[in-house]
Amino acid sequence: MKLQPRIVLDTNVLYSAFHSRLGVSFQVLSMVGQSKFSLQVSAPLVAEYEAVLKRGQLKLTPQQIDDVIDFVCANSEHHKIFYLWRPTLKDPDDDFLLELAVKAQASIVTWNMADFKKADKFGISIMTPRDLLKQLEKST
Repeated sequence: MKLQPRIVLDTNVLYSAFHSRLGVSFQVLSMVGQSKFSLQVSAPLVAEYEAVLKRGQLKLTPQQIDDVIDFVCANSEHHKIFYLWRPTLKDPDDDFLLELAVKAQASIVTWNMADFKKADKFGISIMTPRDLLKQLEKST
């Protein structure tokens, strides 16, 4: 039995999934709850999901966004982070994602690969949603 990949889903992937049902971000979001990967979250990440998705740029109601975030949370492993390595990344606002990935021993799935170049020194792999889908395809 193969282990499920453990992933941290960057907010930009979730936003892209809400923005279009045609892309790979939506495919990844559609797999939540299907035991293809183990999604990892923390309170700061969930707060960022909510803040970004509710900025009024999507054609969804706040309740619809809450419902999806609740579903994501219900199908995720939750982590409390007790240590901080800041600043580490190009964008200091992404450091909490790295801290979660280290704690959860997970890969970060993002469209902003360049922002996470320093993650490799912590043993964290970075991949796009497309890379994740290819990895999942190979493991089946």
